[in-house]
Amino acid sequence: MPDSQPQPQPPPPPSSSPGPADPSSLLLCGARLTDGRTVDVRLGGGRIEAVGTAGSLAAGGTRACGARVDLGGYLLLPAPAEPHAHADTALSADAEGPVSYEPQDVQRRATEAALLQLGHGATAVRAHVRVGDVQGLGALAAVLQARRALRGLAELTTVAMPRVLTGVAGADGLAVLRDAVKMGASVVGGRPDLDPDPTGYVEAVLEVASEHGCPVDLHTDAGDPARLARLAAMAGGLRPGVTLSPCGDLGRLPSEVASRTADQLAAAGVAVVCLPQGGCGGVDRRGAAPVRLLRAAGVRVAAGSGALRDVSNPVGRGDPMEAAFLLASRYGLSPEEAYDTVSGSARGVLGLPEVRVEAGFPAELLAVRGDRLAGALSLAYSRVVVHQGRVVARTSAVREFCSSAASVELGLPRQGRGLS
Repeated sequence: MPDSQPQPQPPPPPSSSPGPADPSSLLLCGARLTDGRTVDVRLGGGRIEAVGTAGSLAAGGTRACGARVDLGGYLLLPAPAEPHAHADTALSADAEGPVSYEPQDVQRRATEAALLQLGHGATAVRAHVRVGDVQGLGALAAVLQARRALRGLAELTTVAMPRVLTGVAGADGLAVLRDAVKMGASVVGGRPDLDPDPTGYVEAVLEVASEHGCPVDLHTDAGDPARLARLAAMAGGLRPGVTLSPCGDLGRLPSEVASRTADQLAAAGVAVVCLPQGGCGGVDRRGAAPVRLLRAAGVRVAAGSGALRDVSNPVGRGDPMEAAFLLASRYGLSPEEAYDTVSGSARGVLGLPEVRVEAGFPAELLAVRGDRLAGALSLAYSRVVVHQGRVVARTSAVREFCSSAASVELGLPRQGRGLS
């Protein structure tokens, strides 16, 4: 189950004897890897069964596959994961009047948002959902219903976010938070900076997490180093772990203070999810966390999308590839480092097992048209998404140009027939 501690699973033994075609298996043909190799990849049972040179896995001496997908011209990557979404408010920017929290509206928005993100490549999504106050547990119930409807297409997990957890008003919030976990929320979180007693809020969340053995994911601008130091001290050693986001104000602190804070977070095992595409509900300040500083200190840094076309970011795309592009183009990460923030590190934050394009690993993959990672981050238009060993989404883009003498003389690459 996502957002729980992954259990190591040994690779299945290779099959060397020929046999009938397995209708549940899939052969990805002619894909390019980031190391430059062109390979075939055989999938079965939700895992990668074999990786071989192009054409080798289709030979008669190996077990035949039930279906094939031609990935010639595509770069094959571990699939992204989305560590920070807001399913209950997604796609509400164009609504007239207040955002509707009617269960059917929340379920529709959450489902559509998860499918949009799946089309971008995110086969796992962690969604923050408000609980308590007017909406009670209704929004959470609707998102959990969307999760059930999406089973087999994408993994959607939820973070319960109460508003207040301290004082007289906080007693109700704490009861709702415990009920949310019993209902099915797999992570506890919220916005301690908005509580009259931020430290007390964090203590309450950590107590509930300890009771139920679930992860913690908190919103904070991270502008108060003393408060972050207390949080790191309280969170140190908590398992499955603690995540903070978006931490944009951490980069505005004096460099010495920011470095010391990063060291404290690293020592406590606290992960940070930055939001390079924009903010999210309840966080007014924009700007990504100092990813290079945090990574240098040893903090696990992932990148999320944040708001998806709600009032916080009415043009949010929910695209992990765009998050990686921004980290590479604006924040100084290499393409490989940037992509790791939305794939390997993001999966680590969610408690999901590692994915490599190697035998024995989960078949959670994204194929993007292109032959180099830098180009894929720049022009990631056409995509093929694989979840649990089957293709669950495709996006195809064809660019056409009118005929010209220059294109013929220079032998430029073309797609489509051209415009008349």
